[in-house]
Amino acid sequence: MAVQSTLRHSAAEEAIATFVEKYGELIRTKLRSTSKTTRLLCTLALATSIILAGEGTRRKWKRKREERETGRKLVRTNSWLHNKDGSRTIYVPYKDGTSKVVISSTKPLTFEAHRRLFLNPPRVSGLGDGHVPAAQTKPGLNLAFLHQFLSLMSIMIPRWTSKEAGLLVSHGAFLMLRTYLSLVVARLDGEIVRDLVAGNGKAFLLGLAKWCGLGGFASYTNAMIKYLESKISIAFRTRLTRYIHDLYLNDNLNYYKLHNLDGGVGQGADQFITQDLTQFCAAAANLYSSLGKPFVDICVFNYQLYRSLGPLALTGLLSNYFLTASILRKLSPPFGKLKAVEGRKEGDFRSLHARLIANAEEVAFYGGAEMEKTFLNKEFKSLKNWMEGIYMLKIRYNILEDFILKYSWSAYGYLLSSLPVFLPAWGGLGGATEVAGATAVKGGRERERMKDFITNKRLMLSLADAGGRMMYSIKDLSELAGYTSRVYTLISTLHRAHANAYYVRGRENELYSLSDVQGTIQKGFDGVRLENVPIVAPGLWPQGGEELLESLSLIVRRGDHLLISGPNGIGKSAIARVIAGLWPVYRGLVSRPKNNGEDGIMFLPQRPYLSIGTLRDQVIYPDGEADMREKRKNEYDLKRALEQAKLGYLPDREGGWDTRKEWKDVLSGGEKQRLAIARLLYHEPQYAFIDEGTSAVSSDVEGLLYETCKEKGITLITISTRASLKKYHTYNLVLGLGERGDEWEVQRIGTESEKMAVEKELHDLRERLAQVEKWKKRREEIETELNKVWVGGQEEELGAPAYVVGEEQQKEEEQDRQTEAEETQDEYQEAQSRVMSDDEGDETETEEQRTGTEGSGIVV
Repeated sequence: MAVQSTLRHSAAEEAIATFVEKYGELIRTKLRSTSKTTRLLCTLALATSIILAGEGTRRKWKRKREERETGRKLVRTNSWLHNKDGSRTIYVPYKDGTSKVVISSTKPLTFEAHRRLFLNPPRVSGLGDGHVPAAQTKPGLNLAFLHQFLSLMSIMIPRWTSKEAGLLVSHGAFLMLRTYLSLVVARLDGEIVRDLVAGNGKAFLLGLAKWCGLGGFASYTNAMIKYLESKISIAFRTRLTRYIHDLYLNDNLNYYKLHNLDGGVGQGADQFITQDLTQFCAAAANLYSSLGKPFVDICVFNYQLYRSLGPLALTGLLSNYFLTASILRKLSPPFGKLKAVEGRKEGDFRSLHARLIANAEEVAFYGGAEMEKTFLNKEFKSLKNWMEGIYMLKIRYNILEDFILKYSWSAYGYLLSSLPVFLPAWGGLGGATEVAGATAVKGGRERERMKDFITNKRLMLSLADAGGRMMYSIKDLSELAGYTSRVYTLISTLHRAHANAYYVRGRENELYSLSDVQGTIQKGFDGVRLENVPIVAPGLWPQGGEELLESLSLIVRRGDHLLISGPNGIGKSAIARVIAGLWPVYRGLVSRPKNNGEDGIMFLPQRPYLSIGTLRDQVIYPDGEADMREKRKNEYDLKRALEQAKLGYLPDREGGWDTRKEWKDVLSGGEKQRLAIARLLYHEPQYAFIDEGTSAVSSDVEGLLYETCKEKGITLITISTRASLKKYHTYNLVLGLGERGDEWEVQRIGTESEKMAVEKELHDLRERLAQVEKWKKRREEIETELNKVWVGGQEEELGAPAYVVGEEQQKEEEQDRQTEAEETQDEYQEAQSRVMSDDEGDETETEEQRTGTEGSGIVV
């Protein structure tokens, strides 16, 4: 016989056992009553669901594995993926793997919709006469700040269903929860003190347990508030940064115009985009909790204190708020303006350091460390003095602020808390309790009075904290106004450059200013054409530019290679800037191919640019690895381009195509220029501007590079002062002619007129060489005359002192004569070599080129 268990089961265990037994029996009954077909179908459905779930899990795991492999590959090759909607998917390193980020470009319609907010602000906002940015508008708490902040909010929160709106709602929910917890804590604090005074130990311990549980939940709430505030700040910064990048880096070349043409943001936009934008987003995210939460607290706590202390206390509280706000508002320094100027000075100091880093080698060659240190110390001293002035203003303001908000408000709070005791008729519910408890037991009344006082004190402290944060927010708002003005100025200037909205109200346009652009740029032309185009070096808006060439007209067809020559500073590179769209076309017509790069036009600047990234990125710039694959090119094509540029050894020397280095420091000057030619050979454009692109390359390699480019079918337009490059070109545009240097002429290389000009130059040099002996003899006569003096009307020849007529003087005279003869001889040899090169070109050109028929490509 089995021994019965003597273990006793709890009521909860018995309830669970009864529940399991009841529903288990119900399921077994149902199964017994079903047919075999139904059970078979259920079994098949269960098996199918298990198989499908397993297959889905396998596919999901496989997709994640492929995504990780793709991410590692794209990070290694510094590439991305193009999506069908025009966005890009990039992978960034994150912990031990990669993280996928989808970047969507801002739509042009969004820019057009926002343009009126930044370029045409309402006049009631006080932003000047409608011009933005308006220098006469000082950053501060005014309508201009309100318009600027709301305009930026339309970018940070584009719609109510956005991620940023959801974060704000969650943040607001936690802030309301913390207000409710503050009320519960105040009430619980009074109950604990009451039970302690009454000696009720059980109730006291229960209150402590509630306090600890409430404290854990309140700590979680406070942590979530700070976390969500940080998330909001990052979300705001992400929206603004991507918006600014889309407006800053586009085909309109705003990143160039902003610094070289507009000048609305000073020396650079880096200070605005990095530091000012970060501070603005942090201040804007903090504004929601530092201004919205205290306002809700004030409303809730005032209502509670009105119930406890009566209408007199509420009237006193409200009057205290208005009095404190008016005092602080009147005595508050202009923190917004001070912060804006501080940000500008920080940007100037930072730009000096960036300038020193970018030109460190040149400064080192000149030995200019002391001069650069003087500039840096001077700028830093200006920044330091300004910041010290701000700190002195903050000291005086903080003394007044702390005394009013901490000590004066505390004394005033104690005074209001005493109203139910000393003025029961005006004390609200607390006064009614005092009147009703006048006949009660003395000890009970004192305990209730203690409870009410502690509760009211806690509410007063919370109210004082909320009011203090409201008053402190006046200073925070002033600083936010400064940051807002800086960011708004950046975006409005970008919109102005993007829309070319340069116009002046009330006065005439200055000649060759950005508001005086009347020329036209035509893209899609098979060639390069300029018709009556003045070459003007533009000035910063609203100043006018400086005219370099009055009117230039020419046409370059395919296969007609053009050499642009002339003295330095005459405007050779300016022609490339006008055609590339960097400088405005003030008058006339400029026609050029539509695309940059493949089957279009490409520009090689004087200083070769090397981007960050791999060796592959240096060759295919500005393409990425994904663009290279779309063009059906691979590393073999890149290797061939490097070999044609005489750089085939680079991949092996540097460690492969995926090697990442600071390439501007690794490669020599000649290698940089040859790498630029390799880019040209990779992209294979129809036309190419080469601005002193081979100045650091030897003559023999230079000739091979030019011949290779011509074999690829690239029409070369070269800017150079080297006469040796003429043999690789068909025409020569000579600048700097005339008495004032403002005339120009297009010459066909190898024509009879050019030969006659060179022969004339040789004849002049021969005549000058023949006169060398005559000049030497005349020099000796002059020296003899200079050694004679007149004494007393008689001519007496005085010999020179011995230290003058020494060997050094004889050597110097002989050296001067040799130098003059050598210079003349060099000029003669150079002219003779030019004639020989022209003769060689004549032997290879066709009959049509020698006679200069109507098929010539340059039309002047």
